[in-house]
Amino acid sequence: MPECGDDIRGAEAAPRMADPRRAESDEREEDDRGYDDLRRVHQLVSNNFYGVVDASGAAFGFGSGPAPGLAPGVIEPGEMDRALRFYVAPQPCFGEALDKLRDDALVVLTGQDNCGRGAGSLALLREVLGDKARLRSLSPANSLADLAASRELKPGQGYVILDYVGELHVEAVQAYSIGRLREELRRKGSYLVITAGGTIRRRLALQDHCVPWGAPDAVVLFDHCLESLPHGVLSPETEHELRERVGEQRRPADIVAAAVVLSQEGVVKALETLRDTCRELVQGLFRKQPAPEDLLPLAALAFLEGISERTFEKECAGLAAYVRRWEESGGVPASEPEDLVRSALSGAVSQQSRARWRDRAEGLVTTEHRLKPGHSAGRSERCLVFTEPRVREFIIAELHDLYGYELWYPLRQWLGELALMGDLDTRTEVARGVALLARHALVEVDETMLKAWSGGPINQRVTAALTLQFMCDVEHLAPQALTIALSWTDNSGPERALTAAMALTGSLGSLYRLDALKWLWFLMQRGERIAFSAHRSLVLLLQTAEEDAERAVFILRYVRTLLVHAAPGSRERSIVLRATVQLLETRSLQSLEPLTAALLRTTPESARHLGLLWPYVLHSSHRSRAISALCRTLVQLRDTPSVVSTVNELGETMRNAMSERQWTALRHHLSIALRHPDYATPGANELAQVLLGSLRGRPSADFRRSATAPMSVAPFTHAQGGRSK
Repeated sequence: MPECGDDIRGAEAAPRMADPRRAESDEREEDDRGYDDLRRVHQLVSNNFYGVVDASGAAFGFGSGPAPGLAPGVIEPGEMDRALRFYVAPQPCFGEALDKLRDDALVVLTGQDNCGRGAGSLALLREVLGDKARLRSLSPANSLADLAASRELKPGQGYVILDYVGELHVEAVQAYSIGRLREELRRKGSYLVITAGGTIRRRLALQDHCVPWGAPDAVVLFDHCLESLPHGVLSPETEHELRERVGEQRRPADIVAAAVVLSQEGVVKALETLRDTCRELVQGLFRKQPAPEDLLPLAALAFLEGISERTFEKECAGLAAYVRRWEESGGVPASEPEDLVRSALSGAVSQQSRARWRDRAEGLVTTEHRLKPGHSAGRSERCLVFTEPRVREFIIAELHDLYGYELWYPLRQWLGELALMGDLDTRTEVARGVALLARHALVEVDETMLKAWSGGPINQRVTAALTLQFMCDVEHLAPQALTIALSWTDNSGPERALTAAMALTGSLGSLYRLDALKWLWFLMQRGERIAFSAHRSLVLLLQTAEEDAERAVFILRYVRTLLVHAAPGSRERSIVLRATVQLLETRSLQSLEPLTAALLRTTPESARHLGLLWPYVLHSSHRSRAISALCRTLVQLRDTPSVVSTVNELGETMRNAMSERQWTALRHHLSIALRHPDYATPGANELAQVLLGSLRGRPSADFRRSATAPMSVAPFTHAQGGRSK
């Protein structure tokens, strides 16, 4: 594998051909391949193809809800009630933070991840503003220096920024700006709570507002939970063991989970939860100091779980080769004999390597048959998987805690090779594994992997983008993923800007939807290649929102806002019109049907927003493409009687946004287009009459029984010929 990889890597790095048109064509083909890969991964995630995934608190998957306040927006009182149901205020930090918040209207809670900072921020604001307060979460990408001058701060409101990571431009945060923000909050009677890691205290502008945060006493929190939950009588011995185990816990969420399990499933399950048998098995495995022939396959599986066994074995051999070359070059760890790996790998042909898994990781690894995309039911392949999703995270944690440069240097080289040359399944699992590693070594992941991959060939760029999206599965890493993506958008080279556009789709764009849309709009105004990628990312962002009505409508509203504010004839208007027509003519992520038809069927409120977008494009040089998109939508919906009222609303909205001459031109061009063999299907003309009848202000008849009315032939007053550009 390494030798072959060297050849391919050399080919990737070869100089571009002198012909600029050929080079541009090669770049476009490369970008097309990257977006095809990205779309396939989103399809698999949306379909839950990979089976059971540990997504507790995750934002990935587009349908799962993040913790209150993680996604920017309003935090409803009901969400706060659920988040604070078992809350116990840690002292003395809660009292100190409350005093600072009342005095300065601003406080920063610093401390370790998972210590309860997020719940603490909500509890503080509720204490100050009352139980019925509606709070708003702000994006961690917000500049504190700009926040005071923005219109975001409203009187009498509570604001929270969770897991603030600092400014993209550090000089923006100065004592003067923070003072100005504090005074603006005071003037409006509003309050802001920021949560952040301990390093934020080093910023001179914020250090006077920081309060070190800690978790509440574990046993006190447990007893508080039991007061609200029904549970059986415990024997003194069992209660003693339970409290002893509770006292060992450091995460408030784990303590609450144990109390809930005790109430619902009994003391045996609660003790199992607290003992965390899975973690103990992994730690016990590494206490035995596994030999290289066992360690390397475990390390490889941590980054390649779930791919076919034959592919895994090939890539695992590649890792062994990297380790061997590293040691032969003089990098042998002092604690190991020089020929340890060499001797361990000798005679490998005669070893029953697959049988060794029974002893290598007993109770941690198993096999299952998985059906790969495009294969029939009888063509599943055997895959190595962990018995629990958490095993993978625990193994990566142990590798990070126990092994140093001697292992991680060849391991990083191997991961880089996989990110460059692996198939899509392999690269997707590499991204998952690296995202898990980021939980323990974020700076290392960013500087030694993501920075290089984001500026590399397309396979590595897709892997980097997927890594950021998988990082969103962990609440405190989601803001970090956003910050890394935004750092690639400007002055970091065109390849990194393209990677940022890819990263802003999927889970990252779902969680930070407004930030994603703003930065994609920024990238659309860059050079042609970057702009083209940003357009494709916007389309993919809407495709992944098909099952999320609120997010889909939000995207449509944002695009219309851009149209409203772009001056007619301006470059900005031209850019946003191009984006709009691409949205109107794109297909669903999961099928070949037009996305507009899927939205009208599943999200009736989208009719109004689509009805406001279509007239802009019909009134432009993209008219013929808009007409074709409208025809495809009507054809797709022709056999769906339930959409009649939705199509009626679509038509009424379009009519209100168009002049009479534009409307008559629409009737003319739509009547011609529906005669095309692709669109001349039973029911399409009838549904078109529902649309057109509503435009004329007449009540719509059942489209299955209506007749096609004659259409006038008056053309549009401009954009003659219907040429699409």
